[in-house]
Amino acid sequence: MNILEACQHPKIFAPWFKKPETYGAWQAFLAALFGLPMDDEQLELYRHHTGRKEPPGEAQREAWMVIGRRGGKSFHMALIAVYLACFFDYREYLAPGERATVLVIATDRRQARVILRYVRAMLDNIAVLKDMVERDTADSFDLNNFTTIEVGTASFRSTRGYTYAAVLCDELAFWRTDDAAEPDYAILDAIRPGMASIPTSMLLCASSPHARRGALWDAFKRYFGKDDAPLVWKATTREMNPTISQSVVDRALERDHASAMAEYGAEFRADIEDFVSIEVVEACVSRGVYERPPVSNIRYCAFVDPSGGSNDSMTLAIGHSEGERVILDCVRERKPPFSPESVVAEFADTLAKYRVREVEGDRYAGEWAREPFRKKGIAYKLSDKPRSDLYRDLLPMLNSGTADLLDSDRLVNQIVGLERRVSRGGKESIDHAPGGHDDLANAVAGVLNASAVTRRVGHEVEITGFY
Repeated sequence: MNILEACQHPKIFAPWFKKPETYGAWQAFLAALFGLPMDDEQLELYRHHTGRKEPPGEAQREAWMVIGRRGGKSFHMALIAVYLACFFDYREYLAPGERATVLVIATDRRQARVILRYVRAMLDNIAVLKDMVERDTADSFDLNNFTTIEVGTASFRSTRGYTYAAVLCDELAFWRTDDAAEPDYAILDAIRPGMASIPTSMLLCASSPHARRGALWDAFKRYFGKDDAPLVWKATTREMNPTISQSVVDRALERDHASAMAEYGAEFRADIEDFVSIEVVEACVSRGVYERPPVSNIRYCAFVDPSGGSNDSMTLAIGHSEGERVILDCVRERKPPFSPESVVAEFADTLAKYRVREVEGDRYAGEWAREPFRKKGIAYKLSDKPRSDLYRDLLPMLNSGTADLLDSDRLVNQIVGLERRVSRGGKESIDHAPGGHDDLANAVAGVLNASAVTRRVGHEVEITGFY
């Protein structure tokens, strides 16, 4: 039974398609993905959404979906995962005791739960599939055909060591992790060796688009419209899911045209660029130096990025200047949950070791941080610059190599993950990408800015003869 037949079967997937007439584009995509015959309407949809002329004659080993939000990607990822796990037998490719894995990778835990609920509903409510489930855990299902369906979040470390029958990557344009500067490439590189031993294995990547970078953009740029390449399917939200009201899209376009064209129109954003390349940042890192001890004749600066302890990390950075160089000496990060007061006490002890009696802080953190630092004998000064300006002024230090950073992959990844955006009014801003973090990068940008100011002030005093 092919996947379209399974979708039409009343005892299999048909109950999940309440209005079958609204799934025409998805049926055409599934026919293309699995190399099934197409009728004239499906062939027209295929050519429109792929830019190709000839339909594929066999199932695709690799396919990419550039589809707007609410287009039905997560549901169809779950459906394809269940179909590939339950309707195929991979035992001829497995060693004794080995299991084939159909892995669905989501952006974060929330998105993983959404996909997991779809998978569980299908396995629980389709009698013939329910009988196949031998073991049901919080995030995986072991089937009696030596296949496991597993749903997880984006991490290149946790994806190693499997034998993959299929890997389905959901919203990979928004994968953000602190263990890789380019998590989409890192995870795909970790996955591909696990797919080598099953010749029918399938890699399916789906996402609404974001900036013109990363694996999704690269695949679209290289493969779209080419008959002899991995399948790339591009469609707006309403093309894939006509039940979404046009008024919803129109209101989004009025609020933020560039964002809405990406989210609903499936257009990559031209108003977002990388802040700095990983090569530039890594050239500023002193490898093997994780912290510099305090030195008696050095004047240190400090910057803190406060947090209330529920969502963001609270970070501290200490640095100084030497000639033209600005040097990062110490960083501290405390991830939530935590008690802000206890973290302030810990940071105060670290500041005392470097003889720092005043700390500068993120101006948008509010006034709450002033009092606990004051109680510890540390003056808290609000930064004159917003974080976007701190990043802007950090860039020439990185490009010139005058910034000397500590060996911290987390710091490097956060700096590389920053994005430069231009609003409709022409105003530029620099911030972390959606779903990303920059707490550590913000503190480091702040202290290197402060160190650079200290260097300039010291130089001005010196040339006037009062140093």
